[in-house]
Amino acid sequence: MTRSWRIVAGVALLALLSGCAGAGRPPAGPAPIAAPRPVGIQDPAVIPTPSGGPAAANCDPFASLRPPATLPDPGQMPAGTAMARIAARGRLVVGVDQDTYLFGYRNPATGQIEGFDIDVAREVARAIFGDPDRIQLIAITSAQRIPVVNDGTVDLVAHTMTINCARLQQVNFSTVYYEAGQRVLVNRTSTVQGIGDLGGKKVCAAAGSTSIQNIASAAAKPIPVSVPDWNDCLVLLQQGQVEAVSTDDTILLGMAQQDPNTQLVGPRFTSEPYGLAIAKSSPELVRFVNGVLDRMRSDGRLAGIGRHWLGAGAPAPPPSKYQD
Repeated sequence: MTRSWRIVAGVALLALLSGCAGAGRPPAGPAPIAAPRPVGIQDPAVIPTPSGGPAAANCDPFASLRPPATLPDPGQMPAGTAMARIAARGRLVVGVDQDTYLFGYRNPATGQIEGFDIDVAREVARAIFGDPDRIQLIAITSAQRIPVVNDGTVDLVAHTMTINCARLQQVNFSTVYYEAGQRVLVNRTSTVQGIGDLGGKKVCAAAGSTSIQNIASAAAKPIPVSVPDWNDCLVLLQQGQVEAVSTDDTILLGMAQQDPNTQLVGPRFTSEPYGLAIAKSSPELVRFVNGVLDRMRSDGRLAGIGRHWLGAGAPAPPPSKYQD
């Protein structure tokens, strides 16, 4: 055997002995694959301090600006008003959700955004133009709602948006067109019965929503997890990355219909009055929209929209309330 072959044989023997020494230990398998996480997730969530300064001591989130005694006819908007500018543009521009089933979602069969909020916004377009189709819908996240109103990107926002005193420092709101309340959604196999059972557990809500703040301030001290869109919360729940989703019962109802393996539990622990958000620079548009909503209350259209999307058990529209 030549010297070179002796070296090769020696290396092979060492390799064989090394393999024998490792006998009984299974080879290391592939590292487990982490579940995907949505872009923009905060775990735990960073809860921003509400901006806009301290709320007025006499703030009433249910009270808005009184509408005119008579609404102008479609196509006859008063000169110099926000409604006249919208009419001149030829369409009403509205910030909406595209991920909340029943209230604002993209229908996969048609590609169109539809829902309760969308139908309310279309009635405003009908009042300005005489045509509910003269509307442009811009899909936004919960966190974008106030910025797009204040920078003029949209004329108004119809996006399951809770009226509260902190937000009233930044934008105006219409009267309340629907009153929801925050609850909890869990998997059907869960033993959780409400927000009080979620101490130390991860609970998901959308960034920029009142829901994520309510989770963070809950007495049980759950761990808030925020995501850009509500559908991300449902996926995280399905994957077991969070224990629950907590937000308005209207939003959770849509999730439960999408996934029958989930269920709503516990009573409402907040009041969430929904209004259409409008820039403070356009109080005349607030008054006009309130006139439209009052007309919808009186002629039954607002109740009809509720029944169409939420069924025969939809709650009656809240009464209007004015601050002036």
